[in-house]
Amino acid sequence: MSNLNKFTLDNGVRILVEPVSHVKSAAVGLWCKTGSRHERDDEAGITHLIEHMLFKGTDKRTSKQIAESIEGRGGVLNAFTDKESTCYYCRVLSDDVANGTDVLTDMMLHSKFDPKELETEEGVVCEEIKRSQDEPSDHVHELHLEYRWGQHALGKPIIGTEESVLSFRRENIVAYMDRQYRAENVLLSVAGNVDPEEVRQVAQEVLGKLPSGVTDSMPSRPEGKGGTHEIAKDTEQVHFCIGSDGISIYEEELLPVMSILDSALGGSMSSRLFQEVREKRGLVYSIGSYTLTYGAGGAYTVYGGTSKKNWDEVKELVRKEFNKLMSDGLETDEFERVKRMLAGNLVLALEGMSSRMMRMSRNELNFQREVTVEESLERLNRVTNNQVRDLANRILTEDLVSTTAIGPF
Repeated sequence: MSNLNKFTLDNGVRILVEPVSHVKSAAVGLWCKTGSRHERDDEAGITHLIEHMLFKGTDKRTSKQIAESIEGRGGVLNAFTDKESTCYYCRVLSDDVANGTDVLTDMMLHSKFDPKELETEEGVVCEEIKRSQDEPSDHVHELHLEYRWGQHALGKPIIGTEESVLSFRRENIVAYMDRQYRAENVLLSVAGNVDPEEVRQVAQEVLGKLPSGVTDSMPSRPEGKGGTHEIAKDTEQVHFCIGSDGISIYEEELLPVMSILDSALGGSMSSRLFQEVREKRGLVYSIGSYTLTYGAGGAYTVYGGTSKKNWDEVKELVRKEFNKLMSDGLETDEFERVKRMLAGNLVLALEGMSSRMMRMSRNELNFQREVTVEESLERLNRVTNNQVRDLANRILTEDLVSTTAIGPF
């Protein structure tokens, strides 16, 4: 039975609170529905840079004091940028929710964006870009989407490029914040041992004057290109992504179907690819798969690393597993096992306050409503083997699949 509380301030800011009385902590997330896909052509990487800059000092806290305000009281503070949203979050003791909320909102609303700090942080982000490029097991994922989706808004790297990052000035940051960090885009989400009314009052005080008025339009669905891209680099292994376009977050009935397909093929140690390629043949140390789901579309990707002499065989085995799923679907016991595993993962995640906060926030941002665990389990139970096979035939045909690899070619 859900006890989620939702409030909407007069300016459009949304507040979600899920009280959980048996814990002594709470997870607080301050979200903005803006990500790299909302950037203009001359703004590549600015959303991620802003995430960094919000930790660099406000009118009343230095960068060090921001960290100490949470960590010095036993909490954890962090943030992330995605293609469609940005989140600043903390995990705190239950009596520190008001303080955690104050720190996060202070960062979002009162950051100074000091030009010297901006120059320093641009250097930090450039080092982050270089580190990613030096790690082929990381870099191959970004390249794979770039090759598939080209100049589409979802195909561009979240982090931007060194050239774009170094071009930003304080006025660019302020202009983007003014355009995107508007009340209707902002969500405060709290899960844990908290009083919903107290959270609402704090939110009203700190977020009630945030300006309203935001415009957004969904880009067209990206149409991925097939083909193979092999990038020569002096590495010991071939680091690869093999995949296709997936589904949109708004294809709600297909979300559990995609989860089953993903889990069965490469989502766990008992998956087909892990068992066939690693356990049976010893061709890789790691192999797996994942899905990306966005408003305009999505992607399904198999990833891993293998030696150059095994590369052709690994590609053939992945194609073989795709073909088997397309022609035969899943075995009955395998199908039921995967469904039970996913159901278990969903329920077990509820024991963590951060997972609860993330789940209800994403549902609100994507669907503007609560999606209960019971509803998710019911949808999962309704999935048929034929649906999994049909989805496999929709996304895994050879002409739709692309391969990106970095290695000693």
